[in-house]
Amino acid sequence: MKGLYILLSVIFLTSCQQQQSKEDLNKAKQASIDSMKVEINKQRVIDSMKTEMAKIKEEQRVESEKKEVVVVHQQAANGNTATTTTTTKKKGWSATAKGAVIGAGVGAATGAIVSKRKGEGAIIGGLAGAALGTGTGAVIDSKNKKQ
Repeated sequence: MKGLYILLSVIFLTSCQQQQSKEDLNKAKQASIDSMKVEINKQRVIDSMKTEMAKIKEEQRVESEKKEVVVVHQQAANGNTATTTTTTKKKGWSATAKGAVIGAGVGAATGAIVSKRKGEGAIIGGLAGAALGTGTGAVIDSKNKKQ
């Protein structure tokens, strides 16, 4: 009879350990899936940033190609014609404004992805992103003025 109790105890302990290892395995799988989802969301944000930066660079390239040329013909007193050419460059967005817009967009997207309350997360993320983007743009503007 004692042997039967020992045998049942061993079987019970073994079955509990197997059940616990299955639960641990399922938890590990779920943790792996969750971390993959987080990485995918991070990559989406990075890709959207790259897309926005490419758009901004394209806009800057187009703006630099647009130049206003003024040609003035004047008749000199001695009968010769003098020509003056002036080239002016159109002014675009400052780095501060660009930083604020990009930061707000990325912050809103990140806030909506991360937060359980999508709208509230997007608003808070957008405000935080705009603040950080404005600060970064201001630093870039000050460096450009020094040059």
